[in-house]
Amino acid sequence: MIAKKMQEMVKNSSAIRAMFEEGTKMASMYGEDKVYDFSLGNPNVCAPPSVKQALLELVTTEDPKILHGYSNSNSGDPYVRDTVANSLNRRFGTTFRGKNIIMTVGAAGGLNVILKTIVDPHDEVIVFCPYFGEYRSYISNFEGVLVEVNADTKTFQPNISEFEKKITAKTKAVIINTPNNPTGVVYGEPVIVKITEILKQKQAEFGTEIYLISDEPYREIVYDGLEVPYLTKFYENTVVAYSYSKSLSLPGERIGYLVVPDEVSQSELVLAAANVANRILGFVNAPSLLQKVVARCIDEKTDLAYYDRNRHTLYEGLTGCGFECVKPEGAFYLFMKSPVPDEKAFCEHAKKYHILMVPGSSFSCPGYVRIAYCVSYETIVRSLPEFKKLAEEYF
Repeated sequence: MIAKKMQEMVKNSSAIRAMFEEGTKMASMYGEDKVYDFSLGNPNVCAPPSVKQALLELVTTEDPKILHGYSNSNSGDPYVRDTVANSLNRRFGTTFRGKNIIMTVGAAGGLNVILKTIVDPHDEVIVFCPYFGEYRSYISNFEGVLVEVNADTKTFQPNISEFEKKITAKTKAVIINTPNNPTGVVYGEPVIVKITEILKQKQAEFGTEIYLISDEPYREIVYDGLEVPYLTKFYENTVVAYSYSKSLSLPGERIGYLVVPDEVSQSELVLAAANVANRILGFVNAPSLLQKVVARCIDEKTDLAYYDRNRHTLYEGLTGCGFECVKPEGAFYLFMKSPVPDEKAFCEHAKKYHILMVPGSSFSCPGYVRIAYCVSYETIVRSLPEFKKLAEEYF
């Protein structure tokens, strides 16, 4: 018999992954061009050509025993960490060094590493609804308690007044995700200032350390000239989790990093503990080859224009059908209001038109659906007549 904790997790396995697998089955039945699978944030944009070039050069010129061996440290290759730190300093005016960087198995690996480092059983971790559903599992992994701040469905910006009330003496961390999955909303500087001012006040009130964990896989995917504030500049106890899954279209390669600034309380101890956590969680170190690849491609970016065209076409098409949507400011997700209270039933009915969407309840925001538009432009164009037929059944 499997562990009791896992029995519950198996029962509530990822709705997103299940939907993706269903889409694969439907495509084999009806043809890929007749299935409109918006379930998974799996980039349709290819990695920049420099990624392939870096892979080829590394594989043909580097000593394979070193290239495919363990990193010098569980925190990663020193040169790669220096390269990441220098890139961040150029872009954001920070003063990081290589020692402030821990290379990780994607942002997900990084989040688990930092939560393992700081969370004791029964510590509370605050998240803003809607949020990436796997946060529940990551926090549960270390017997933490997830505390939700309900969504402000008018703006999908953080509910500041409720956030302040939810902070207690047991609060160990707050996870913030901007640009946000699933809404595509960007939290601007005024919002970040309010959040960090409250955290500073609460740290003083309770005499505790409260960490702000910035989950940033979509940092580079932002539209209309918006800027995403770099959170370490606003709050000392900030840790950044980053992934190259979206910025370089490498989700299956599992490569990212943590930033633990010197300003974090007892930063040397936090870094040492995170280094150990990276090992004992079974990651050992981030993939050695991919560390070197991202160092060579540190200034590369994804094709933002591709996603932007998809964004405009889908948003205009859906609102033209009568659907109510949040216009994305970043990432590659559109959060659409379900025309009926039971968004799961709406998602199920949409399958009649071969449309696959993820229920908002997977993100603790029922009544909405997430549509991932990191698909081909042709898929979006072909889907709009089907969305119109779907809309005609409700409006």
